[in-house]
Formats: sequence, structure tokens, C-alpha cells
Amino acid sequence: MTQEAPRTAGEMLARAREFLLRKGTAEPRLEAELLIAHALGLNRLQLFLRLDQPVVEAEVARARDLLVRRGKHEPVAYITGTREFYGRSFRVGAGVLVPRPETELLVDLARERAKVLASPARIVDIGTGSGCIAITMALEVAGSSVTAVDISAQALELARANAAALGASVEFVEGNGPESIAARAPFDLLLSNPPYIAPEERASLAPDVREHEPALALFTPPGDPDHWLRRLCAAARACLVPNGTLLVELGHRQSERALEIAREQGLEARTHKDFGGIERVLEARAS
Repeated sequence: MTQEAPRTAGEMLARAREFLLRKGTAEPRLEAELLIAHALGLNRLQLFLRLDQPVVEAEVARARDLLVRRGKHEPVAYITGTREFYGRSFRVGAGVLVPRPETELLVDLARERAKVLASPARIVDIGTGSGCIAITMALEVAGSSVTAVDISAQALELARANAAALGASVEFVEGNGPESIAARAPFDLLLSNPPYIAPEERASLAPDVREHEPALALFTPPGDPDHWLRRLCAAARACLVPNGTLLVELGHRQSERALEIAREQGLEARTHKDFGGIERVLEARAS
């Protein structure tokens, strides 16, 4: 017998949770709330205030389509088209990484370093993707001058749209790595969340990441998991002012190698743990 269609937002939400639980998604309760709210044109708070609201056939069909996509492991952020980062909503989509909460640690550290500068900070973000790091810094650090670099024209288009929507002044540059901004140096802060996953580890990733997020932003060259880390540390001496700061997001178990690579370049270096206790960010200083 065909199951009767849900009559209210609350019934639709309950069924969405059950469906995603069966599909084994990462956070079925939260994901159901986000997707049902999106299908109804609401935010999560509004959804909870309207659980008794009747739903029409078109809304049920829209929610069903979203849930089927999630059941195939498409990231929720790609389905809804947005992801929150540092308290702001960023547009995301295929072609850019989904911003992660742990990356906010890099922004926290960058803000602290920018605060103690004697003059407005000059900041560059390498591999900007959606622009979440660069745009957040432009909005959080008054008077700062921010440059953002990415090799992907698709990512830069989305980053520019995010900057315009959030009212951030950022210069976007299409280029491959720190060499692209040599003419604009020196900077006070060099920031990056680069690719740090070895292609050999692809099978170990969650299907959401493995099947949907851009390989260009995820994977290092084969056999060289520290490729970007070496390039960024080498660039720090050329691109940063004396005592300027390099902040790089690290992969799991990369911290010891990161410290060694930074010190080989003559940089003073340490790492910082994220909320999960993982050494997540390399901080290196060009003394």
C-alpha cells in the first residue's frame, strides 16, 4: 500500500529524519531540518514554529527531491546552495569545497595576529574557493587589504558573488599558488587551506566528499602529500614582511612534517589544535 503523503511540516520532518537515518547520512536529524526548512522556504527556527502548518503537494514533491539527492550523498550545502561560516551565509556549489567549522580556527588566529599590527593588515588567501577565509578577514579586520587567489575560474566567480552579497572588499586573482601574487607582495599575513589529501587515500573519504567535492581542491599530486605545504613555506620568506605570519590548515597526521618543512625554510613554527584535538593549523613566522 502506498504511504499517505504527509499533511503537516512536522510529519514531513519526521519522515525525512527516518529516511536519512535509513540512508546512513552523517547527521540525519540536522540534515532533515535543513532540507525540509529549505523545501518550505523557511529557516530552522521558523520550521520549528510551524510544525503544524499544512503542506501542499508541490512542497512535498520538492522535499522529496531534496531528500533523494541527500540519500545519494550529495552534500547538504550543495543542495541548499549555502553554508554558514563564521556566522555568515556563503553560497556554495559544485566546484568549491564546503566550508568546515575547523577552518574557523585559522580565521581566529589570523584575526589575533592582525590586531597587533601597527598599520592596516595586508592579507592574502591562497586557494580561496568560496572566498570564506578572505571575505571573513575583510569583514572582521577593519581597514585590511585582502587579496584572494584561486586557479579555478568557477570558484572565483562564486567567491566574487559572495563578496558582493556580504559587502566585502577583496581583490580576486586567478592563478596557481603563491607565485601568482609575487608582484603584490609583501603581505603581513599569508593564509591557506590547501589540498592536503593524498590521492591514495580517496577510498577512505566519506562518499559526500569523495563523489561530490572538487578533486582539485582536495588532493595533492600523487605521492607528494606535502606539495602545497612546501610551496607555501618557501613562499613565506619572499611574500611576507619581516615577522609576517603564515597560517596553513593541515591534514590529520601532517603536523610533524609541517613543522619540519617550515623550519627547513628558516621559519619559526608551531601548530594549533582544533576543537577535536587535532593539530590543525601551522603558524610560521618569517623572522
